[in-house]
This record gives sequence, structure tokens and C-alpha cells, in this order.
Amino acid sequence: MAGKKKNPNAQYAFIGLIVALIACIATGLIGSANVLTGIGMFTLPEEQLDGLNLAFQISIGLLVIGLATYAILSPDSVRRFLTGRQARYGSNSLILTLAFLGIIIATNYIVYNNTDLLGSPWDFTEDQSNTLAPETLQILATLPENVSAVAFYSQAINSTAAEELLQKFKENSDGKFDYTFVNPDTDPIRAREAGITGDGKILLQMGDAQEIAASATESELAKSMIRLISPEARGIYFLEAHGEGTFNSADERSFSIAKSTLESKNYTVNTLNLLTNNSIPEDAEVIVIAGPQKPLSQAEVNLLKAFVDAGGSLVVMQEPTVLTDFGDARDPLAEYLSEDWGITLNDDIILDFTSTQNPFVAISAGYNTHPITQNLSQNYAIYMPNSRSISTIPLDSQDIVTTPLIFTSDNSYSEVSLEEEAETGYQYTEGTDTPGPIIMAVAGENITTKGRVLVTGNSLFAIDANFDVYGNGNFFINSVDWTAEQEDLINLTTRPQTQRIFLPPQGWRFLLLAVVAIVVIPGMIVFFGVSSWISRRRRG
Repeated sequence: MAGKKKNPNAQYAFIGLIVALIACIATGLIGSANVLTGIGMFTLPEEQLDGLNLAFQISIGLLVIGLATYAILSPDSVRRFLTGRQARYGSNSLILTLAFLGIIIATNYIVYNNTDLLGSPWDFTEDQSNTLAPETLQILATLPENVSAVAFYSQAINSTAAEELLQKFKENSDGKFDYTFVNPDTDPIRAREAGITGDGKILLQMGDAQEIAASATESELAKSMIRLISPEARGIYFLEAHGEGTFNSADERSFSIAKSTLESKNYTVNTLNLLTNNSIPEDAEVIVIAGPQKPLSQAEVNLLKAFVDAGGSLVVMQEPTVLTDFGDARDPLAEYLSEDWGITLNDDIILDFTSTQNPFVAISAGYNTHPITQNLSQNYAIYMPNSRSISTIPLDSQDIVTTPLIFTSDNSYSEVSLEEEAETGYQYTEGTDTPGPIIMAVAGENITTKGRVLVTGNSLFAIDANFDVYGNGNFFINSVDWTAEQEDLINLTTRPQTQRIFLPPQGWRFLLLAVVAIVVIPGMIVFFGVSSWISRRRRG
């Protein structure tokens, strides 16, 4: 029986495969370049982008032409490929792959459109950036009235993220928060009446009060709602002229973060020099004395005493004497706190061996129940480097109530002879030093005059370098809230968001990344695939 006539053109079919292979590689490279450009790893001029898109289309066309040429010149090979054992294996793999992708797509679609079925969404980000912060949830829980948000977004900017965030606020507000979107281009009158200039801003209204959030971020919205809850500005003054810290972020002892955080809660923060201004401003609610290096004068202390007796408040943060320029000079402020409040700033320094790294860092190990510390004990520690101890003594007056707030652990003590033991090594001396736990902070209140004081033996815990360490910033802001008689604002401080920006590597590092991602890894897959195919062909 005569055999089948051999196709004379089959010997040229491999040319189609070569063209298809080259076109496939080019398509992968150009497609990867398009993806990398799309995610912002690098940018190209508009004309180069157009050329890249044209090259992508041409490579796809050559891929199709190459495969079609092979099929025309060698139809028997194509038939065997589609009906042979490899085709059955390939079809099974294709079916399993499509089923897997189908399950993933269906699951994501169901979850995305029915998040309420799962309760609280799962958030695996390091800073829980996809979940409202506890502080924001507390703000929503303390809203005295309903808040309506009007987001002014034109078609020029994407409003998806803003809508998702506003929806989270609504879902966690117990019905007290709602929102709408307005296009300022199509409704300019409403934007003008709301005082909106620019795009992407949100108007928050509660009764007759309103605030404008400059952007759709959780922090900005939370700050705006705090201003709605507490609309009156309250004056906070930081005393100066005694070597206290400044608001200059470049200074080593800067309180610029503390200042900006207070301002976000609708406080007005300024400095006060009682040596040149022999009076305290009328809007002053709290005066902060942050680490003076020289003692206050008796005249200044008299002004502060009169201020507190009239219902004002002090936050006193004073370093150990040995670390200041006090020397043997009299300290009228310490005398006032001891005589009028029963709060004594001891002439010592705390050595805490809880951490083996630095015994001069006092770390909180216990808290008393108080509005300032109500949400600190379970979650945060207070970190005070170079701190002096504080003690309290009972007074005859029944009007004064003092509360030690923070204590060190038993593995600490207050060292009195700091300079004497500097060379020989610090050791606890029975009868001279005080064993732990040591008081780190004390709050005092006069229930008759409503005057309040908060005293710590350290100011470094609130400087910029330490403000975000553990619970330091929370403790400082809570202290100001309490002394300003704003207990409703305690723990409503907004948290900073972790900024995550992808910065592509430069120079040879970027080239290496591109070669590995675009050439090496796909090339290895192709190499092992071809090797497996050749091996099976040899085995028959």
C-alpha cells in the first residue's frame, strides 16, 4: 500500500515557529515595559509611549502570522499536536488553570460585594492602614450630633479612595455620619456657597458648625471632626526665657511635633515670656513649663500661682537638677508645688534596670486609674530618659487631690549621689536611695478653684525625637487635654499614617532588576519547558 505523499512545504514550517518565538519574546518584553511604565517605575515621553504601543501591536501581529504560517505549511504537525497525548495533557492543565482562576475571581467578587457577611474586614497591613484607628472610632462614638459630609470631586480626579474612606466612617458611626458627592464643575454655586476652592475637599457639617477637610485622609477627617466637637480655640502657652525647649524642629530639644499635634486638636499654641510680659494672656488655659535650665523667678511663680488659683492649669516637666544650670540656686517653682500641692520634685535621678541597654531610661511598669492614663496601661509604655523621681505628701487642705500616675518597676531606684558614684559605679544605698517602684508623674486638682497641675520629672519624653516612642506622645497630649478640662478629647489624638512610596532603584540596580524580572525568570521557564519537550521526544 502506497504511503501518504509527503508535504514538500513542511520543511519550511520551522521558519514560522522561529518568527512566532521571536515575536513572543518581543511581545513579552514590550508588554512588561508597558506594565512597568504603567505602575510608575519609569516614565517615557508621549511619542515614545506611542511607539511602544505600536511595537506591541506589531509583535502580536507577527506572533499570529508566524503561528498561522506554521499551521499552513505543516497541517499534519498541528493536527497531531491537537489530537495527541500532549494535547490531552495540555487540555487538562488548561481546564485546571481556568477553574483555579475562576474560583479566585468568583471568591473575590463575592467578598468585594458582600463585605458585611464577614463582619469586620481583615487587615494584614503593618499599621492597619485599611482599618479605622481606635482614636477615629472613638471620635465617631462621641459625636454629639449627626455629621454630614459633602465631598467636592470633579471628574478630573479619582474619588474611589475617598468614597471607600467615607463609607468606613459611615459604617462605624452608628448612623451619625453620612456623605454625598458633588461635582464642583457642574454645581459651582454649591461649591461657592460652601466656601470650597479647589478640588478634592470635603465639607463637614454638624448643626450650624462646619469644617473643611483639605483632603480625603483619615487623619484630616478626624481632625476636622475634633474641631466640630470642640469648636472654641483654647490657648496653650509654653513658657520661655529659662532655657526651655523650642518649636524649631532643627533644635535638639524641639517640641514642634507636640505643637502641631495640639493644633490639630484645635488648641492655639504660643510661647510666653513672663520676664518681659508681666501678665498671663486671657485666653490661656494651660501653661507648659518644658525643661527649664535655670530656675523661674519668684515674681513669675507668683503670677503662675495666681493663674492656677483662678482656675488655670500648669504642666510642669522639670529635669534632674544635676542636668541643668540650677546649681545651688533656690527653685521657687519646686517650692510652690511642694507647699501648695504636696508634690515634691526630688533631687535625684531614676536608674531603671528593666532594660539592660540604658539604666538612665525610666520605663513605666504601672499606672493609677485616671483620665490621663485610662487608655495607656494596656497598650503603651512611657519612656523617660534622665528623669528625676517625684513624691507626694498629704496636705491639711481637703481641696487638694493628688494622684501618682506612673510608676517604674521594682527593678529600679532613685540615685541621690549621682556625681559621687559616677566613677565607682552606681549601687543602691540603703537609707539614702529610694527603692522602686518610683513615681514618674503626678496629677493634682483643686476641687474648689478647679485649678490643675501635672508634674513630671522629665521633659525629654515629649521632644520630637521621643514623641512617637511607645506612649510618650499620647501621655503628653492626654495631660494637656486633662489640664485644659477637655476630658472628652482625651485619646482622640489622630495617628500619623505610615507613608509607603515605591522608589525604583537607579542605574545598574534597575537594569539588573529588569533583566531578572523580564529575561531571566521567563527564560528559565522557557528553557525548562523546551528541555522537557525534547527529552520526551527522544523517549518517544
